[in-house]
Amino acid sequence: MHTIESLIKQLEQLDIDSKGTLLVHSSMKSMGPVEGGADTVLDAFTEYMKDGLLVLPTHTWSYINADNPRFYVDRSPSCVGILPELFRKRPGVVRSLHPTHSVAVLGRDSIELTNDDHRFDTPCARDSAWGKLLDRRATILLVGVDLKRNTFIHGVEEWVDIPGRLTDDHEMLYTVLPDGTEIPVPSRRHCGLSWSEHFWKVDEVLESKGAMYKGQLGDAVVRVCDAAMVAEVITEMLKDNPDLFSDNLPLDH
Repeated sequence: MHTIESLIKQLEQLDIDSKGTLLVHSSMKSMGPVEGGADTVLDAFTEYMKDGLLVLPTHTWSYINADNPRFYVDRSPSCVGILPELFRKRPGVVRSLHPTHSVAVLGRDSIELTNDDHRFDTPCARDSAWGKLLDRRATILLVGVDLKRNTFIHGVEEWVDIPGRLTDDHEMLYTVLPDGTEIPVPSRRHCGLSWSEHFWKVDEVLESKGAMYKGQLGDAVVRVCDAAMVAEVITEMLKDNPDLFSDNLPLDH
């Protein structure tokens, strides 16, 4: 049975910068039995990152769309797991205002990271929270999930401007603040193939170039990614081959 103490010890062993910025994608189930369940996992992350910035994705892309266009910042549930859903409701946590690709943030600079996201018409704009992760040289921790769940790679594709990733047309979505204020956010959507299902292809490349290493948290295999190095490696690969993620075949060695 994992405890808050044992999880914090594992985070230390993973050599994550406790004063930096940490984004966590997670599968709670993969971690095995934890005393106190999901809240204990969040307590461990919060305690470990108390002098830094803790970020979890609170995406709503699975159900916020033209037919259901209102994203309620304080109550629209996250579609990416139990940890983000519990985290966004915690005291002091700030949620960004992007209608489909919001993040929830706790710690210093939380306002600075989240305050612009409703100003952009794409999911992972360079000046949004996703691009700020790059500027801050964030660590991205994938807990029991692989690169297919690494939203940041969508950002890299967007910044390199790979064609066919986003709709040309906009849907009119609305971000609704807790006081009822509605902010119109015309939005282009991810489209085409399930590109992210192909992100696993660069797993070995990122590891071999030192942009990612593997470890353990609870029972889960984790991937610790250096956002800046991941962006650098994948940008080069995409410039060399814009169709890198267009199929599910392994890379040629």
